[in-house]
Amino acid sequence: MAFEEELGVQAPLGFYDPLGLVEDGDVAKFERLRFVELKHGRIAMLAVVGYLVEVAGVRLPGNIAYDGTTFADIPAGFDALGAIPDAGLFQLFAFIGFLETFVMKDITGGEFVGDFRNGFIDYGWDSFDEETKLQKRAIELNQGRAAMMGILALMVHEKLGVSLIPSL
Repeated sequence: MAFEEELGVQAPLGFYDPLGLVEDGDVAKFERLRFVELKHGRIAMLAVVGYLVEVAGVRLPGNIAYDGTTFADIPAGFDALGAIPDAGLFQLFAFIGFLETFVMKDITGGEFVGDFRNGFIDYGWDSFDEETKLQKRAIELNQGRAAMMGILALMVHEKLGVSLIPSL
């Protein structure tokens, strides 16, 4: 294996590639898979927070549609897909497509795989030393992995009718 020293390789598993996707040592394929892992991790982190906020009953004020349907009328979880008007679902998917096509991509060839700053937003990243940067990237990778498992568990338990959220 060529990737035992890469970011994200941690005990007790070490480098974990059960399907052998990068056993040929192809660096471009590894970087593409790492890019996808980071992107899905970031989306999953947002999904977990969104799920918990929705289940807590927090809703936007106002109407979601001209017919008088309010945001509070939309249930949490999978049931929301059936309650959101068709035009709203179209807008949602169009917005996601826009983000995927024009925003969430590496335009400038960033400092590392998944660096979407594109010379625009920094938030102090350049002030960190290399060790701190590596640590923060590892934290993001692991938090993303945990969030992917977390949102999967929340979705599965919702479909099973067993809440993971206390008192629900």
